[in-house]
Amino acid sequence: MTLANKAIQTIKLNTNYPWIYSSISLAVMFAITPQVMADQYDKQNSEGIERVEVHGQNTTNKDLLGSAQSLLEKQGVDFSEAGGVSALPILNGMMGDRIKVLIDGSDITSSCANQMNPPLSYVSANHISSTQVVAGVSPVSAGGDNIAGVINVTSLTPVFTDSDNVTWQSGNISSGYRSTNDAILAGVNATVASKTLSFSYQGSFEDANSYTDGHGDKVLDTLYQSQNHALTAAWQDDIQQVAVKLTHQHIPFQGFANQYMDMTNNDSYGALVRYQRTLENEGEFTAQANWHNVEHQMGFFTDEKTGMMPMKTKGKDYSYQLHWQLPMSSDSTLLIGQEYYIYQLDDTWPAIEGSAMMGPNDYVNINDGERQRVALYGEWQQTLNTRWWLSAGVRYEYVSTSTGEVQPYNTMSMMGMMGMTNVNAMAADEFNDLYRKRNDNNIDATLLARYQLSDTEVIELGLARKNRAPNLYERYSWGQSTMTTTMIGWYGDANGYIGNPDLSAETAHTLSMAYKRVQDDLAFSATAWYSSINDFIDANVVSSFNRTSIDSNSRHILQFTNVNANLFGARIDAEYQLADNDTGKWLINANINATRGERDDNDQPLYQIKPLQTELALQQQLGDWQNRFSWQWVASKDRVDEQRLENTTDSYSLLNLSSSIQWHDATMTIAVKNLLDEYYQLPLGGVSIADYKADSSNGFQQIAGAGRSLELNVSYAF
Repeated sequence: MTLANKAIQTIKLNTNYPWIYSSISLAVMFAITPQVMADQYDKQNSEGIERVEVHGQNTTNKDLLGSAQSLLEKQGVDFSEAGGVSALPILNGMMGDRIKVLIDGSDITSSCANQMNPPLSYVSANHISSTQVVAGVSPVSAGGDNIAGVINVTSLTPVFTDSDNVTWQSGNISSGYRSTNDAILAGVNATVASKTLSFSYQGSFEDANSYTDGHGDKVLDTLYQSQNHALTAAWQDDIQQVAVKLTHQHIPFQGFANQYMDMTNNDSYGALVRYQRTLENEGEFTAQANWHNVEHQMGFFTDEKTGMMPMKTKGKDYSYQLHWQLPMSSDSTLLIGQEYYIYQLDDTWPAIEGSAMMGPNDYVNINDGERQRVALYGEWQQTLNTRWWLSAGVRYEYVSTSTGEVQPYNTMSMMGMMGMTNVNAMAADEFNDLYRKRNDNNIDATLLARYQLSDTEVIELGLARKNRAPNLYERYSWGQSTMTTTMIGWYGDANGYIGNPDLSAETAHTLSMAYKRVQDDLAFSATAWYSSINDFIDANVVSSFNRTSIDSNSRHILQFTNVNANLFGARIDAEYQLADNDTGKWLINANINATRGERDDNDQPLYQIKPLQTELALQQQLGDWQNRFSWQWVASKDRVDEQRLENTTDSYSLLNLSSSIQWHDATMTIAVKNLLDEYYQLPLGGVSIADYKADSSNGFQQIAGAGRSLELNVSYAF
């Protein structure tokens, strides 16, 4: 099969999520271009033209070990480093809550002032059947409350057989090892099914020490341990299906080198119920209800970063989604939906007996916090002729946030023998006197157009208005002291943050363009995008601390504020088949990616914008044996956010080598990451607070990346 034929063959996502599939599979791929650059093929039209299409990038997972992060990095998603399983995704230069991350369509909120338990931390690679990324102009049917895009992770994919009896369907076990941090990984999947019933279990375990950098030095406080479990049951007949999924996660510890605190426990339980029905007019109806509960604790557990300060957080997510996919004619489809989400949060920092600073009361950071969203959308998709396809959608969301009264450690206005002013006592009184409920009415709108230039070329254009309302920590973090403010923030910058109850919702206006060409031995695509964001939630400096003779010791206390900002970028991907002969099939892949962002009021760069990055890879496949050699180069980072005291980083290049072979039902992969043991600092990694605590003479230095690592993965299907 030629490269072009292979690239444009029909891909059927193994998913029971029809509205996501129909909308995103038809939607434009903006801002992220696939590595496999033609992923669906409309086989015929009235002129008999084979049509290449551009979409949000999707992949089917074959990785039984690792994390969601490792899968999404292959699709162009960047990450802001944090704990070993809790890195925050970055799309179009925007991080965290600006991206809507859906796990089987469910919306999980990070219940932590440092976002130590983001949605992607609740799913392991062996639980995932497919992932889909739509950056920038994502269809309104794909999800709201985001301005950067949507990441949809699918793990609920019931498998049925032709048998009337429940029989063994499939299973696999996997294990792995990584030398840079002595990580041990294990996973197991098992499925039994009949024509009408399906039952499956997925489990994973991972344990790792702190990794070493290219100099052979330990990167302090990067050790972790985690386990995830998922149990699924499903029933179907000819026109309908019901599926239930139960999940549990336990993380006993996870170090965060770039935070003042560590995770000392994270226990979560979740349930999802989905009903899907085929309608008489060949449409589909899907209803889903979700529940997720987490109890999260922070503190200190390792000598690599010491301290004493317990923090406890409880969060609950409840939601339902109703979606209809209604064919209106042979060339048009209407998607409509109604959704409801409610998130509840309590964040308390227990008093420490005998402490003058952290007692005698519990510090109540968020009390009965609540964030509700009610959404309604409609999306029209129309094939105008053999060349043109259009999609237009509108989504309305009502977002309401509120919280109860709060409490400082000490309610006295003056503290200590020196008569120091208790700024937190005054801040708590002022906060409690506020009317704290806030409402946002957000309207999203998208317009997507695709024009088929020929049977091998397509261009696409997208326009979007997208909105995101502030989260509870951005609005209601009320503490003013150095200690309390440094407990707030998910940026890894060692600064402190104060909330702002009067924050407005962010509104992004995005323009995106894409071009793709697929030929027998060449696939090429290029995308460019521009976002103008009103009321972008940034921060302004209100005071400083840690002032010493070493400039890099100083940190800032900032308050969240609305500003206007602009972000833009471009990406080019190419794949060329060098040869297909007795030595195997040889491919060369290349990509280059650039992003830039700045505030309008002072023209200062935005925080954590990745510098120019390129990658070149040579691949060989000979039967069941696959090899890959890649070179990655990242430019120096010299455009930094001065308000957050962001560090510059030097340019670096990494060489990676991997080899995989499949023999009967067993697969073995050997890889060497950072082959030359290069020392480099992570441009998006933040600063090492753990190193600063161990030796403050060097100030807050950027976190170093991992050195050479030998990785071995083995899996067996049965």
